[in-house]
Amino acid sequence: MEFLIGVLGLGACVLVGFALGYVLRQYLGTSKVKAAQEEADRLISEAKTKQKEMLLEAKDEVFSLLREGEDELKHRRSRVRDQEERLHNRQEALERRLEPLEKRERSLSSQEARLKSIEDELEELKRKRVEELEVVSSMTRDEARGVLLKAVEDESRQDMARVIREVEQEANETAARQARKIISEAIQRYASDEVAEVTVSSVDLPSDELKGRIIGRGGRNIRALENAAGVDLIVDDTPEAVTISSFDPVRREVARLALTKLIMDGRIHPGRLEQAGSRAKKEGQNMIKEEGERAVFDVGVSGMHPELVKLLGRLKYRTSYGQNQLEHSLQTAHLAGMMAAELGADVQLAKEAGLLHDIGKAVDHEVEGPHALIGADIARRYGKSPAMINAIGAHHGEEEAQSVEAVLVGAADAISGARPGARRESLETYIRRIKALEEVAGSFQGIGECYAIQAGREIRIVVKPEQLDDLAILRLSKDVARKVEENLQYPGQIKVTVIRETRAVDYAK
Repeated sequence: MEFLIGVLGLGACVLVGFALGYVLRQYLGTSKVKAAQEEADRLISEAKTKQKEMLLEAKDEVFSLLREGEDELKHRRSRVRDQEERLHNRQEALERRLEPLEKRERSLSSQEARLKSIEDELEELKRKRVEELEVVSSMTRDEARGVLLKAVEDESRQDMARVIREVEQEANETAARQARKIISEAIQRYASDEVAEVTVSSVDLPSDELKGRIIGRGGRNIRALENAAGVDLIVDDTPEAVTISSFDPVRREVARLALTKLIMDGRIHPGRLEQAGSRAKKEGQNMIKEEGERAVFDVGVSGMHPELVKLLGRLKYRTSYGQNQLEHSLQTAHLAGMMAAELGADVQLAKEAGLLHDIGKAVDHEVEGPHALIGADIARRYGKSPAMINAIGAHHGEEEAQSVEAVLVGAADAISGARPGARRESLETYIRRIKALEEVAGSFQGIGECYAIQAGREIRIVVKPEQLDDLAILRLSKDVARKVEENLQYPGQIKVTVIRETRAVDYAK
């Protein structure tokens, strides 16, 4: 029973708790809704207040913009009125200025009318004068004009011919004087020794006892060396020396090197001779390369093909009329460079073309044709410029010179070959060449006399004036020069001068 009462009491308590919780939740919800309503009302009130404030601010801003627009409009209207006033004043000023111009125009119109009438009167007077002159001279106007023009033309031609002669004479004198100055200065600035080439070399011996060992038993050693090097060995009474003779400088130098090494080694027999000869040939090739490099360095040329350097070195052992061709090429390069500098031409082109101008002589015994054209082909093969190729090919006239540098290379080549002591020939050869030169020049028709002068460097021809005119002597000089080139061999170049003289003689009685 007590348990039941306790259970009922507990249930009643639960019910009362539920009831109280429901009532409490209802109260709390009502209070929150009320608070939310109050907050919403407050926010709505604040929004209405802010809306009124924004409307007022917007109205104020609109009124301010309207006032600014009205002020700007007034300002612009004021500026327009000022511009209108200035334009009106300017227009009035222009109208005032136009009034005297209109008066002057009317005055000029009247003057033009008077001038027109005067011109008409002058034309009429001119026509009458012409008619009177035609009657007096018995010639029409066109005939008189032709006579006058012919007289003026003749007089102008005479004046023009006189001026041309004077200008040509002055130009020739100036050019010749300037050319002599440039050439003389170049020759004076470049002064080098001339060494005559010989066809023999001598090798010094420590003692005369080595001569027998060089000859060998039955002459086998000397024959082996001569066969290996292609030279002649002369063992004579000259004390402590052996002479090597050959017209080929390369062979002579190779033999000298081989014999020198054998003498230093002391073992002289045919086997050693062949070994020494082969080693000397290799050393000779190295010497050729070194000589070519020295020449390129002396001239100041960079970037030259190695094969061209070797060909230049071969010129060290090539002579022409006794002149060493490598030294001749160096002289030509320096002289051409100096003259190019004086004339404002391409100095580097002139120097390199001068150095390579005789490069064809390094292979002319292997290739047929003039050495100048062979050299031009070699330069073309190794990628040289057209100007340099032309300078090499034109230095003896086989091609026409197309640049100042080409002409300078030809002049420098002639100067180097003509220097005292540079080239030589025997008296018999010289006389034979002079005779052949005069015979070639005298083989043409219409020639009276011909003389080889200046040691065979010029042929002077006197023609018969009744057989050859002025145009014919021009052709004759070219034909003689061409025939000399085809039939004769000579150092440098030969000048061909043809003289035609007409004399008129009369006597005053």
